Amino acid sequence: MKLALTLTALVSAVSAANEFRAMAYNPKQLKTGDCPTVDSVSGDLEVLSKYTNEVRIYSVQDCNQGEPVLRAMENTDWKVQLGLWINKDDSVYEADKKELLRLAGVFDFKKHVTSVIVGNEAIYREEQTSAQVAAKVRDVKQALTKLGLSIPVTTSETWPSYDKQLIDAVDYVNMHAFPFWEGIHIDDAQSKAFEHIYDLQKLAGSKKVVVGETGWPDSGANYDAAEPSLKNEQRYLQEFICRAQLEKVDYVWFSAFDEAWKPVNNASDVETHWGVLKGDKTPKFKSPMYDCSKFVPSSKPGESGSDDKSSEDKESDEENSGKSSDKSSDKDNSSEIDGLDEDKSDSESGSNDEDKSDSESGSNDEDDSSSGALSHTSISMVSVAASVVALTAAALF
Repeated sequence: MKLALTLTALVSAVSAANEFRAMAYNPKQLKTGDCPTVDSVSGDLEVLSKYTNEVRIYSVQDCNQGEPVLRAMENTDWKVQLGLWINKDDSVYEADKKELLRLAGVFDFKKHVTSVIVGNEAIYREEQTSAQVAAKVRDVKQALTKLGLSIPVTTSETWPSYDKQLIDAVDYVNMHAFPFWEGIHIDDAQSKAFEHIYDLQKLAGSKKVVVGETGWPDSGANYDAAEPSLKNEQRYLQEFICRAQLEKVDYVWFSAFDEAWKPVNNASDVETHWGVLKGDKTPKFKSPMYDCSKFVPSSKPGESGSDDKSSEDKESDEENSGKSSDKSSDKDNSSEIDGLDEDKSDSESGSNDEDKSDSESGSNDEDDSSSGALSHTSISMVSVAASVVALTAAALF
């Protein structure tokens, strides 16, 4: 009986080490890009239920994505961050807003919708100004308020795109952090992502900062010092998620699936390779996908954002005082990576919606009461439970 209980605890701990706070998800058919159906979305959610209970989509009107997603979530505990697309043509935004408000009259937004994300990297793509996006955020907030809905409204932008007027408009700051697209070596990727988080936390003041998208591709061409590989994808996944849990940072992982339909049309042909799951919906990594029991962050929680010094000043101080660099800690963490699934699927192709050059990205729920972030302690149960199982089995046999 004790052995059975111990095994149950171990299974629960391993399951926790497969969980993601939320995932970026495009409901279009993975291989063809055809529009989704309720059945196709239900199938995707069944697969993803092993890894998360919340997804982010990028448009409710494009390809009629909103309705099948919300329909598939009925009578479940699934949550969704609904996106409205913004580009140079404001009629696209107006169509998405109209569909959002229609859906609000049909589905239970209070149960299933954790946030509404107005635009994705529209400022980064220079298709809208900060003032224009801020105005659209306020417009959507006002429209939802008239319907009696107090759902958080934000936008989704790269970290340098936020300024005071945009921060003032959103309910929480939803930033993208992609060390890969900065050409950062994997050894420095974790610390670079959190450097940006700390910088935005300073600007945001009392508003919560969420990492709306982050991830690493497993295949494609190098981008400066950033190398796509299965090993690097899992290393970044482990280091970022473990640190995010430790520092209580909410995030949306980019992305759920590799998507063969995405066009490869930028400087690095990686757009079809960001998924945690392959195009055939099988996992790239063996379970558990990450293990935080021995994780040590490259700097103390909050250290880089705890004072007014710039990162350059801190680097100078460290050099003058003879301190070792953060890189050694990052390299130590890499030795903990296990469980790579060597049976990789065939390469797949790119995406509009999450393409770093074209568009798309992730957002996250700002509600502190929503449970999703796993505790550092709970993940440590994996190694503890494993030891108990081994000792119990030895005693019995």
